[in-house]
Amino acid sequence: MKVAFVGKGGSGKTTLSSLFVRHLARRGLPVVAIDADINQHLGVALGLDEERAARVPALGDHLDAIKDHLRGDNPRITSTAAMVKTTPPGAGSRLLRLRGDDPVHALGHEVDGITLLATGPFNDDDLGVACYHSKTGAVELYLNHLVDEPGEYVVVDMTAGADTFASGLFTRFDLMFLVAEPTRKGVGVYRQYTDHARDYDVAIRVVGNKVQDDEDIAYLRAHVGDDLLTYVGQSSAVRALDQGRSGVVLEERNESALDLMLAEVDARAKDWDAFQRQAVEFHVKNARSWANRAVGEDLEKQVDPGFRFPVAYAR
Repeated sequence: MKVAFVGKGGSGKTTLSSLFVRHLARRGLPVVAIDADINQHLGVALGLDEERAARVPALGDHLDAIKDHLRGDNPRITSTAAMVKTTPPGAGSRLLRLRGDDPVHALGHEVDGITLLATGPFNDDDLGVACYHSKTGAVELYLNHLVDEPGEYVVVDMTAGADTFASGLFTRFDLMFLVAEPTRKGVGVYRQYTDHARDYDVAIRVVGNKVQDDEDIAYLRAHVGDDLLTYVGQSSAVRALDQGRSGVVLEERNESALDLMLAEVDARAKDWDAFQRQAVEFHVKNARSWANRAVGEDLEKQVDPGFRFPVAYAR
């Protein structure tokens, strides 16, 4: 299952995504965590020190190798250079399995049963010449080509705010957890997300964070209604984790919130045809708006109308 954590800057989405990833790993569930935030903090939140976290290879630095692998023998893609972040799979493309033997997962860093991938930071060389979507393009390609089974999880810590909607990446998830503080700014981001996602059947559930009392819960409920799934309260255990302490046990109420989040993910039904249809839709949109001009050919020809994901299960 493909899961995203989104929210405004400072809402605690990196903390919540790391708690959820740890929750999965403690249960022995296969999980890939991807740091796709412009501020790369997920590795540290998962327990790595700053030096080790900085050594996690950047997916964006290996984009050509990733494209070359995914392209495979797909005759509709004329070259690796002609493959863009929205290029959907077709006959001959190489599909990925979670934590498989491929150039993407080979870049992962193993930490406590978790495979950590990172887009890489926005550095001085990028200033004035690139946007952060050049980094997250590898994530979009990865998700477009990943065949995940029930009980397998990819958890992506997204960049803050509504910037997620600047590409088709937001449609690649089975569920998006929007982390919201009980404040006007917190629920304001919720309104942005629901407005943008309304026409794309994107499932969003709100997780309240930094909740202190019943008034905070009532405030969130008044502004997000039934989309409020659960909430996480003030936590000395989370503070201890942030301080780098080991052997920390989360409070029972907050552990129950993570259980509820996992159950919500597992309850989502997969619709692979819709997944591919949306990939094609955004690829065509990107081809017409900039990619055809950038590459110098008609990238709509990359679309394979007969392609279907070879999934071995139905839900």
